[in-house]
Amino acid sequence: MGKDVVAMIGPQSSVIAHVISHVVNELHIPLVSFAATDPTLSSLQYPYFLRTTQSDLYQMNAIADVIEHYGWKQIIAIFVDNDYGRNGVAALGDALAKKRSTISFKAALRPGAGSDEIKDLLANVNRMESRVYVLHVNPDSGLNIFSNAYYLHMMENGYVWITTDWLTTNLDSSSLSNPDTHSLIQGVVSLRQYTPGSSAKRRFMSRWSDLLRNEKADTGLTSYALYAYDTVWLVARAIDEYLHSGGSVSFANDPRIKNVNGSTLNVSSLKIFNGGPKLRDILLKMNFSGLTGPFQFNAERSLIHPAFEIINIGGTGSRRVGFWSNYSGLSVVTPEILYQKPLNISTSGQQLYSVVWPGQTTDTPRGWVFPNNGKPLRIGIPNRMSYTDFVSVKGSGKPEGFCIDVFDAAVNLLPYAVPHTFIPFGNGIKNPSYDELVRKVALDDFDAAVGDISIVTNRTRIVDFTQPFVESGLLIVAPVRKRSSSAWAFLKPFTLEMWFVTGTFFLIVGAVIWILEHRINTEFRGPPSKQLVTIFWFSFSTMFFAHRENTSSTLGRMVLIIWLFVVLIINSSYTASLTSILTVQQLSSRIEGIDSLISSNDPIGYQTGSFARDYLTEELNIAAWRLKPLNTPEEFADALERGPRNGGVVAIIDESPYIELLLSSNCKFQVVGQEFTKSGWGFAFQRDSPLAIDMSTALLTLSENGELQRLHDKWLTRRGCNTQTTQVEPSKLGLESFWGLFLICGVACGLALFLFLVRLACQYRKYGPEIVRPVSSAPGSEPQRPIHGCMGGMMKIFDWKEEEFKSFKEQVKRTKSERHSRETSFQSQNSFDQQPETPVQSMVML
Repeated sequence: MGKDVVAMIGPQSSVIAHVISHVVNELHIPLVSFAATDPTLSSLQYPYFLRTTQSDLYQMNAIADVIEHYGWKQIIAIFVDNDYGRNGVAALGDALAKKRSTISFKAALRPGAGSDEIKDLLANVNRMESRVYVLHVNPDSGLNIFSNAYYLHMMENGYVWITTDWLTTNLDSSSLSNPDTHSLIQGVVSLRQYTPGSSAKRRFMSRWSDLLRNEKADTGLTSYALYAYDTVWLVARAIDEYLHSGGSVSFANDPRIKNVNGSTLNVSSLKIFNGGPKLRDILLKMNFSGLTGPFQFNAERSLIHPAFEIINIGGTGSRRVGFWSNYSGLSVVTPEILYQKPLNISTSGQQLYSVVWPGQTTDTPRGWVFPNNGKPLRIGIPNRMSYTDFVSVKGSGKPEGFCIDVFDAAVNLLPYAVPHTFIPFGNGIKNPSYDELVRKVALDDFDAAVGDISIVTNRTRIVDFTQPFVESGLLIVAPVRKRSSSAWAFLKPFTLEMWFVTGTFFLIVGAVIWILEHRINTEFRGPPSKQLVTIFWFSFSTMFFAHRENTSSTLGRMVLIIWLFVVLIINSSYTASLTSILTVQQLSSRIEGIDSLISSNDPIGYQTGSFARDYLTEELNIAAWRLKPLNTPEEFADALERGPRNGGVVAIIDESPYIELLLSSNCKFQVVGQEFTKSGWGFAFQRDSPLAIDMSTALLTLSENGELQRLHDKWLTRRGCNTQTTQVEPSKLGLESFWGLFLICGVACGLALFLFLVRLACQYRKYGPEIVRPVSSAPGSEPQRPIHGCMGGMMKIFDWKEEEFKSFKEQVKRTKSERHSRETSFQSQNSFDQQPETPVQSMVML
């Protein structure tokens, strides 16, 4: 850099690139590297660093996708302890965190470490739980690690080795395949930077093969070699464009750069390149097709379209099992084809060909074993004082109970041994806090927790649970008494409001039917007393569908059909409710369910240590002062018998398995209402523990083969009182359940009545004057009285029979016809008298 350079190509080491990047920042000289893959070099701290290869950031994302593809949750990272190794593993940890996987241990290896150090490191990680190793080291020490792993039998069945692209680079650079080397790395999965095929690439590789045959080259071509070739062309094109755009090569001295006394470095010869910012911008904007494909930078000063090949080492060579790109993830299709298709990153779209793992097996390794360090699994169990049938610790310290037997049976189904020891949690004087027990698992005080542990939301946030082995939920237990029947029990199905509205509608419908049928149906006519009785009789006889009066009008039939449908529904509901009251329901309680319990102010009992307290206060907003902790079934029974007025409780809220045991020996209590939460009991493990998945599978097997039910019957089945849920004091049927039916019926009555009145008004409008001024009576008949007023005329029409009204219309027509004839005759006579006399008429008159 002291010789007036305008750009630099290299270095091949990320560690050296970090050092030089500080210098080129001061001198404004673009540093273009085709081999420095450290992802932190792309930070804003190094604006003059340009990477012309793929960053380890993408490579670590590819490895994380491979790990997720095979379902591994914990891995061990072995890396060289320098900037290249540390920053690469940090990027791997970030990528795994997005997949809910973790690096369980970071094994740092000193640069240039010898075989003894490597053996010690490998022996240490071999005693750990994870069997998935990610190796991120330099090519010169990587094969030495595999040699020692082979010596320690760590290249056998059950192990997984994944390396970054240093391994494929080492193999590709060797012109001849070494069988000894391949024997050390059988089953290893590695990555290689992917470069799409092209005619230019094939010609170049052909020329290179000629050089190898002619012994003018001694190494094979790697992806880094192709990137190096394109990097030279990139810088050449950029400088050419820089000069053609008027750029000049000039430098300026920096007064801050001075020689240090006694230093042999000629630091004062370093000068600032005046055109550095412009040349850097030109480099970032370059876009051409090279041997590695499209050569263009993104916003992070890295090449676009990063992609890798997934390579599986086997036999005397290797085979490609898939591709990875940041566009579509894992695939067996080349990335350039996927770039032309819509994005698909679903789980089903992530595919790889089968891999031959260490030990020459195609079965995917489990990826973990129990650590070979002599430490058994620490399992915390609640040291209860009540309900010891579920879990208890006897005087000898040996735990027993339903939950312990289920855990042991599940462990026996696992394909591997699980050394463990039970550690009691709690003093045995009162029930421990289960939230605290779960929290100790999350804090690594316990490896797992076994017992009657409910799976609730706040616990699942900090630990992993197995498949539930017992269904559970919160129930309400209250004291019940036998309800004696009453002479007026037949009135209980409906509320007072419902009885009033129903009776009112009976009368309304009867009146509407009478109005609609009065003119045309003789059964609805007669003296006023008879018609009133008919209205009442017809109305209430429809309750039993026993009405004997026929309806003749269309409107009346429509109203009656709708009303009979309403009566049918009311009768059915009344019958069902009365039957429940008189025959099914024989117990009663002042508490009907969770709603009535919330609305009251009486104290509520719950089991000490249960999650019920938090649920009642946080989810149902029940005041904490109302909640009373209880420990034993005896305390439950005593508190319920004393009741809230004598220092007891109005009800107990607890989980269904406990309630079953409580009611098996206490017949004075019953479950009221329905189960208002749904959960289950499971075993708690630390987050991302692979044992939780295997234990869930074992629990499902126990459920399917009937062993789980057998253990339940052994510990929890009791002969005693009926524990079925009792529905106490069924609610009376109110108007809110039937107002829709009454609305329909009311609208039908109103509509029919409206149409009838409209028809009546039209008749009055047409014949009203004749009714008010009556037509001449027939000879010998009593003279009709004149009717006064509109209402009187309409009532007269309403009271007439339909036949009378028709005869009246005919009489009106005859009267009008006779009147018209007389008027016509009179007019004719007048016109004859007014004509002048002719001579003939005069003579006749004389």
